[in-house]
Amino acid sequence: MIATVVEMMSHIFIQRAVLVGTLISLCAALLGVSLVLKRYSMIGDGLSHVGFGIMTCATAFGYATPLYIAIPGVTISAIILLKIGNNHRIKSDSAIALISSTALAIGVAVTSVTTGMNTDVCNFMFGSILAMSQADVILSVAVSIIVTILFVIYYRKLFVVTFDENFAKASGLKSDRYTTIIAVLTALIIVIGMRMMGVMLISSIIIFPALTSMRIFKSFKRVVISSGIVSVVSFLLGIYLSYLYNISTGATIVLVNLVFFILFTIVEKIIHE
Repeated sequence: MIATVVEMMSHIFIQRAVLVGTLISLCAALLGVSLVLKRYSMIGDGLSHVGFGIMTCATAFGYATPLYIAIPGVTISAIILLKIGNNHRIKSDSAIALISSTALAIGVAVTSVTTGMNTDVCNFMFGSILAMSQADVILSVAVSIIVTILFVIYYRKLFVVTFDENFAKASGLKSDRYTTIIAVLTALIIVIGMRMMGVMLISSIIIFPALTSMRIFKSFKRVVISSGIVSVVSFLLGIYLSYLYNISTGATIVLVNLVFFILFTIVEKIIHE
């Protein structure tokens, strides 16, 4: 195993993948706890479809770095999604379906009449963390660090907003502002995470670690810490197994997350017997 790891890390593209993937996995897990508890689990799936639509359009029109176009676009979409979701006539799940399906349709339509389903578009759909450029790595690391710092700074306020938004409003806390912060940070992680997991799997690294940790731990702090650990370990094991058996990296990471979920569920049943 050690020899395989040394061999892996001798490749510069794997070094990049490990650095970026670890940071993205950590950030996704931290945000995932709040999203799951606020019943916004599928916002990751919806925003990834928006990101796919924007990046495929950017690629079709010749932009060399579509991530720079997607970040502001997906961020704006996240804010709009929250505003629509707060509308009593349109629930949050309907708002997610409305925006995500529209963006996906636009992306597919533009692609079909311009470049067609080329390699870049397939990478957006299924992920290709090993093919990240240096510019993608720099952007991903910078965004991940910013997201982590902001999460730590606003941790207590995000905690209050997550568990009791009405109490937060009553105590004078501007809950809408912090809910928007959660959505914006999630949008950033979704965009840079699409390179790693693709549209089809990105929401899994947001949802799985949080649900897994909640099997055993009950306090918000412990769930957040456990989610971060589970997510990072799942990524590292996933990329190792992917390299060892030549399996899709994104799919392997999801399957490892599934194994952890099953193990934590078994431990939960043993504890409560």
